[in-house]
Amino acid sequence: MRYAQGGGLTDAGRAARERIRLQTVERFERGEKNREIAAALRVSERSVERWRRQWRERGEAGVLSKGSAGRPRLSEKQIARLERELEHGPLVHGWVDQRWTLARVKTLIGRLFHVSYTVEGTWRLMKRHGWSWQQPARRAIERDDDAVELWKKEVWPRVRASRRPATDGSSSRTRPVSR
Repeated sequence: MRYAQGGGLTDAGRAARERIRLQTVERFERGEKNREIAAALRVSERSVERWRRQWRERGEAGVLSKGSAGRPRLSEKQIARLERELEHGPLVHGWVDQRWTLARVKTLIGRLFHVSYTVEGTWRLMKRHGWSWQQPARRAIERDDDAVELWKKEVWPRVRASRRPATDGSSSRTRPVSR
């Protein structure tokens, strides 16, 4: 079953699906056929086949929900430690500048917890815990903001070229004098 925008089932949705699977178990025990069960419960025959196989292999426990597929790989204690390490800055962890990139955070998670994330997974983890991306200001260290403001107010108006005066023009490619 696919879900819109990459979402999944909520806890309530997962519980509803689990109730349906348990109803199939009751029907398996009564000896009903897959096609009949699928039609009665309005699910696909392939799902019923899969549930029957799981039921045969592991009993009722085989069809129970296994929880959210996207369960977190880091505990709350590990997340707290990661946040402390991120606050220390990239220099402390061996990078030459003060920029935390997703690739660097991913590497740090691997070093600290021996857990592998993708770059996108790292972004989701960071976003879920209140971190946001930052666009670094690309300015020279020597920049003097007061001098820049003064130049904009006093020098630029004098330097800026004035617009040409608006006069009637000619749409002809030749000059009127050459006729």
